[in-house]
Amino acid sequence: MRMTNPAFVLPDAMKGIQYLLKAARQGGVPQRTLELVGLRVSQINGCAACVQGHVREARKAGESDERLTAVAVWWEAPYFDAAERAALRLAEAVTRTADRSAAAEAVPDEVWDEAADHYDEKQLAALLVMVGTLNLFNRINVTVRERADAPSWEAA
Repeated sequence: MRMTNPAFVLPDAMKGIQYLLKAARQGGVPQRTLELVGLRVSQINGCAACVQGHVREARKAGESDERLTAVAVWWEAPYFDAAERAALRLAEAVTRTADRSAAAEAVPDEVWDEAADHYDEKQLAALLVMVGTLNLFNRINVTVRERADAPSWEAA
């Protein structure tokens, strides 16, 4: 690692991240779906420590290895229902906002509308808080080269 994880250098940072993730978990989205979303966001951002953490938490929530392996190619895999697909599509769009040419199209209406067909406002809020928080934490971890085999937050 390049340095101690900033979430520990700044005393309230990890508390804030944990508080946001706790709030997301209270939004009515199934835990398994949140872990699939977390796994996909972390895959996109290249955060090995977070990928490993989400796989571990998803397994605890009852997720199968078959589905976990297929998250990286969810759009081609037959294992996900329409609501999970909508959540994964939204997570990808939110994570990749810089890949769009215009801010207005960062999250296309069809992606939003599909998610809104499956999730109510509280659940959409939970998904957005989860994805946003994970994007923050992934970027910190990737920058400091947080280790997947011994993430510093596990020692806390």
